[in-house]
Amino acid sequence: MTKKQKNVYGRFLMVLAAAVLLNLVGATLFMRFDLTRDRLYSISAISRKVVSTLSEPLTIHVFFTRNLPAPHNNTERYLEDLLKEYALAANHFFNYQFHNVSPQDEEAGKTVNENQALAGDYGIYPVQIQKIEKDEVKFQKAYMGMALIHGDMVERIPTITGTEGLEYKITTMIQKMNNKIGALLRLPEKIQVTLFLSSSLNVVAPYINISGLGEIPAKVETLVSKLNEKNYGQLAFASHDPTTEAAAAAGLAKYNLFQLQWQKQVDRQGKEISAGSGVAGIVMQTSRKSLSIPLIRVLRIPLIGDQYQLESMENMEKYLTDGIESMLDINEKIAYLADFGTPPLQAGMVGPNQPQEQDLANFSGLVSESYSLQPVKLKDEKIPDNVNCLIIAGPKEEFSDYALFQIDQFLMQGKSLAILLDPFNEIVPQREQSYTNPNQGPLYIPLNTGLEKLLAHYGIRSRKSYLLDENCYRQRQDPAYGGGEQPIYFAPLIGPPYINESSDFMKNIERLILLKAAPLELDAARVKEAGLSARMLFSSSAKAWEMSGQINLNPYFIQKPQTEGEQKIYPLAYILSGPFPSYFAGKPIPEKPLAAAAVEPEAAKAGGKTPAAKKDEAKAAIDMSKIKAAGSSITRGKEGKIFLIGTSEILKNNLLDQAGESPNALFVMNLLDFLNNREEVALMRGKRQRLNLMGEIKGGTKTFVKTFNIVGLPVLVVLAGILIWIRRKNRQKRIQMLFRK
Repeated sequence: MTKKQKNVYGRFLMVLAAAVLLNLVGATLFMRFDLTRDRLYSISAISRKVVSTLSEPLTIHVFFTRNLPAPHNNTERYLEDLLKEYALAANHFFNYQFHNVSPQDEEAGKTVNENQALAGDYGIYPVQIQKIEKDEVKFQKAYMGMALIHGDMVERIPTITGTEGLEYKITTMIQKMNNKIGALLRLPEKIQVTLFLSSSLNVVAPYINISGLGEIPAKVETLVSKLNEKNYGQLAFASHDPTTEAAAAAGLAKYNLFQLQWQKQVDRQGKEISAGSGVAGIVMQTSRKSLSIPLIRVLRIPLIGDQYQLESMENMEKYLTDGIESMLDINEKIAYLADFGTPPLQAGMVGPNQPQEQDLANFSGLVSESYSLQPVKLKDEKIPDNVNCLIIAGPKEEFSDYALFQIDQFLMQGKSLAILLDPFNEIVPQREQSYTNPNQGPLYIPLNTGLEKLLAHYGIRSRKSYLLDENCYRQRQDPAYGGGEQPIYFAPLIGPPYINESSDFMKNIERLILLKAAPLELDAARVKEAGLSARMLFSSSAKAWEMSGQINLNPYFIQKPQTEGEQKIYPLAYILSGPFPSYFAGKPIPEKPLAAAAVEPEAAKAGGKTPAAKKDEAKAAIDMSKIKAAGSSITRGKEGKIFLIGTSEILKNNLLDQAGESPNALFVMNLLDFLNNREEVALMRGKRQRLNLMGEIKGGTKTFVKTFNIVGLPVLVVLAGILIWIRRKNRQKRIQMLFRK
């Protein structure tokens, strides 16, 4: 072997050794780079924190059929990458495993059967999906679920059909289980689960198509025992028959359980049924809280009447599990103002011919996934100390100074307010009036709740007008009436560049829709004087205008301004933050107004003198100006936040979807996270945003791009061909010149 050959072989061996070493290093020092804008393939900081602080083993069992058609195969790949990311960030308590549940897999038929049985034990069953094979649409059954086991608890996602929000679901589920374990271990007493079932109901049960009442106590006891195994033995079960136990029957009224009463009657066979009553329900309670779960439900079916239905044990398990979480208060609390004319979270039953009250059911359901929504009536109670955010949505009544003082002092504690103020009280004519005057529309009366002076003190106010915008929702018209689209100017669409993405929780909000919104007005000098900072979250487009004075929102009667000068950009939502100065600084603390019904008993106790008379009497007896209380109010607050928008419609069911997938729902939930200092959760939720819309492009730019694509690109290709042809001809000439010499 020559020296040259030795050098060649030596270099080859060195390169080979380097390649092997690099592979070994790469196998141990695994590294990935996520170049997507929202870091879709990396877990968020909050997810890393949750899995890195596990105190007990967490195992995730994934059951996913192999070789599924698109897009389900991408979902499986995304889930696997996601769990790898969790594993990299987690401590030694985190573990996950993919189980082979593919029936066509021949490598281990017995194992597949065992895995399918295991999936069934966790409540995960195959679902039917659609696929296209050989130009034919076929259906296939596939497993696409996962179960999470943490301590003695089991949670599951039975069907994973997409990647949107998957990290949010997994992280919140782990966090919830972790919090639940901590809360259960800290419980000072067991949760008492008591079944109240009257044996007297057995008399009428066959007539209302209910069977198996006698087996209910044993079934519920078995169910509680099963749940007890998952909840560290913190449940205690008891069963009472109010028919035979007088002591049990005596205290039932406070639980508001289902009660059935019947009169004496004779059935078709001539059998006499004695008059009686019975109770059926479950009460969960501790020393500080209780809740009731109905055992029999009543369905009111038109023409048929009331139908009675006994709850299944599957539903009872769910209700009891939800009840345990409610008793533990594992979610952070948010207060919701439930008086002063705000819409209810859940509308009650209404009678025939009565209008259905608009509620915030979708909003309540969405918020309850992450928080405990606590209604607060300021007329009767104070804002609880254990909440960080108060929502005031669409009040219609004037606040007393005492209520404003409570709101002001809540803010002074460094907490947050979400204020959604309607500019007008919309009064819809009664049905009888609409018969006599069918053309009469709603009346719009300007609202003055008293919150305005509080907000003006902080440097912001909501105008008494409706914002109209050319960039708005357009309603398709019935072809029978000429077709086309009708712009709904009072439903503006908010999109780039009118959404301020400087805040992290707003970064993934691509588009919003509002309804009957009032523009806002910021007093920059007052904000600066108060030492606050103001941040506009979004505004109207440049083609917006106001409607004030006489309001008529009939789309057919709304005309655009004649000149463009009358249109401009209006701010629609602001965040104020900083150490707020109290509106009541230097003022006497307002007195709590007495309810009218309470005045007379108070007067009776005072020997016929009203509280006002007693106060005047006390004034005469002593000089109160010489007595001062210190520390009874806060004049300068800690760092707090106020969110203000000029409409409460954004929380109503027509603008918020039940599943929480719309941009409006994403914005509302992100906002609440921001106000509760959980912005990292908002960032994680934002990864589920599907639309990445382009910015608004002017007409001239659109024409240029379109023309360039049709004509410009072919012309460029022809010019490039000509240049290459000329270059080749010149080269040929140079070669010919060289050989001629």
